[in-house]
Amino acid sequence: MTKRYSIVTAVLTCMAACTCCMFSGAVYAQKEVRHDSSYFVTFPGTVTGRFYFSKKYTSFHVPASDGTSASTYRPNTKLTMGVGATYRNLSLNLAYGFDFLNHDEEKGNTRSIDLQLHLYPAKWSIDLLAESHHGLGLYSSSTSQPGVEGYYYRPDIRQRFIGAAVFRVLNHERFSYNAAMIQNEWQKKSAGTFLFGGHAYSERITADSALITKEAGSDGTPGYSIDKVNFFSFGPGVGYAYTLVIKKHFFVTGSLIGSANFLFSSQSGSSPGKDRFSLNPSIIYKGAIGYNSNTWCVTANIAANTLWVNPDSSPFRYSLSTGNYRIILAKKIRLKKH
Repeated sequence: MTKRYSIVTAVLTCMAACTCCMFSGAVYAQKEVRHDSSYFVTFPGTVTGRFYFSKKYTSFHVPASDGTSASTYRPNTKLTMGVGATYRNLSLNLAYGFDFLNHDEEKGNTRSIDLQLHLYPAKWSIDLLAESHHGLGLYSSSTSQPGVEGYYYRPDIRQRFIGAAVFRVLNHERFSYNAAMIQNEWQKKSAGTFLFGGHAYSERITADSALITKEAGSDGTPGYSIDKVNFFSFGPGVGYAYTLVIKKHFFVTGSLIGSANFLFSSQSGSSPGKDRFSLNPSIIYKGAIGYNSNTWCVTANIAANTLWVNPDSSPFRYSLSTGNYRIILAKKIRLKKH
């Protein structure tokens, strides 16, 4: 099973890289897609520069069950400060987690590679995710370490997650994801759109000792421990996004996609389960609120997803959440007149 997941992960990595290159290169070759300029405005020949604060997060949650307490594993990710720029649909952002922004050294030092690309070329919404974390914290009412109540750092835990989600924006003539999430367009009137497409995700979390334990029950129910969880999921999804605009400049955007996932999972430990095929739900959600104009934009936004996993021989369903939220000050800088 491990070999199978390695192959799946490699394929997803190649797919993500190829998709990113394909859409990035196509931006310059394609003709400008027509849209209703009374609803949103584009700015050809303009660079959007931004200053921002950002926080990425990942959590692996195990709900409470008989004889257990609810537990959540999270990497100790940093709050970062950065600058960036967008030209057309190509963006470059550079950020760093400065010490004066982060004062939680007692929660351990997670070594991470966390790449989250959210692209919105014309008729599409594309999310590409690749994360690797070594050293996670356990949040549970039954654990604690000095200085942090209900928390215990586990340097032995390794987590790897990779995925891609591609959805078609039906009402691209009137609705702009870029205005809310990238700041290089301006939505002047309220509009919404249906979304449809699909995604694929792969997750692997391992530890040198038990991730999850359950004591034997008084009725003779056997206990168990689990030290490795793998899964691969894919499936179609549909959703809706809407931006409410107030007096042309103030806006609130919400986007929600629900998916049905065909999921292959396995786990190992003192009572390992068999490879399991199941059908599980997931959601992709995005939101933004702020002020936008033809020069300045101030906004807070989030792009995230949650996937539920129900492996064999477990009395509960795990959930995996990943996301990125930002506070941004952006300015549109005209390079040439059109």
